[in-house]
Amino acid sequence: METREFISPPSGQQPRMSEAEFKLMQSLVYDECGMHFDERRSHFLEDRLLRRLKACQLNSFYSYYQFLMGPHGKDELAVLLETLTINETSFFRNKAQLDLFHKEVMEEILRRKQERRDYTLRIWSAGCSRGQEAYTLAMLVCDALSYYYLRHPLPLEMPVPRPLVPPPWKLEVLASDISYSALRAGEEGNYTEAQMEPVNFSYRLRYFDKAGDHYSVKQAVKNLVQFDFHNLKTDFLPQRNDVIFCRNVMIYFDEPEQRRLLNKFHRCLNSDGYLFVGHAESLLGLTDKFRLIHRDNGTAYQRLEVIE
Repeated sequence: METREFISPPSGQQPRMSEAEFKLMQSLVYDECGMHFDERRSHFLEDRLLRRLKACQLNSFYSYYQFLMGPHGKDELAVLLETLTINETSFFRNKAQLDLFHKEVMEEILRRKQERRDYTLRIWSAGCSRGQEAYTLAMLVCDALSYYYLRHPLPLEMPVPRPLVPPPWKLEVLASDISYSALRAGEEGNYTEAQMEPVNFSYRLRYFDKAGDHYSVKQAVKNLVQFDFHNLKTDFLPQRNDVIFCRNVMIYFDEPEQRRLLNKFHRCLNSDGYLFVGHAESLLGLTDKFRLIHRDNGTAYQRLEVIE
């Protein structure tokens, strides 16, 4: 990369990011949210920053950095971090992993909780993007509960109409992201035919309403999912989770930040809770606080009790 310092380009010429500017922005983004942009990803960072320069009508990366650090830079910093987040997601992504969650992990959790007469379920979708993962998890848990309840009924009168979550069970799916626009889209719960392609007819019928050329998540499903802003860089994260899904998020972090995040997830999980990460991500060499579970090409990590 160039080694020139902070020099504004001639009028009308597109600015280029100097090495010093790259290091400033690299450090700022890392400190704010933990995303690490090395030299291999400098072009992506430069491209996204350039978009914000134009939007803010600034002519150099250093002037943009000064604006971010100034008294009115907080809102723009939130926009920048949103711009750097690639919100790629879909319903029922990585079927083998979801089958493991649906058929084995949920069965084990429900059995263990019923033995303790603890009927609360808390699932966290960390990095939920536009909500497809969170709604997928809500639907799968409702299915798992329905099937489990048929085999292990409780002596309670079932309300009419039958609720998605049979009493006394209570389900909360927390969906968090660093992108406010993604969270708003998730709360609205409206998806195009193309976005619905992975959702089969049975799930569409039970959990969605067709509205023109779009599908809308039924209100009963929406009521199970709570969307909220969370920055995984901070220590103030949701506690007492039975399962955490954080898929294709750690790839943006360097190794020290990955280790810190896994320690946080360990604290955020209930005893024997489960962590699901992306299929290209691994905990190998990063932590000894989880054990790997592998079934039919699906992988998960179960929390281990560790004496600090």
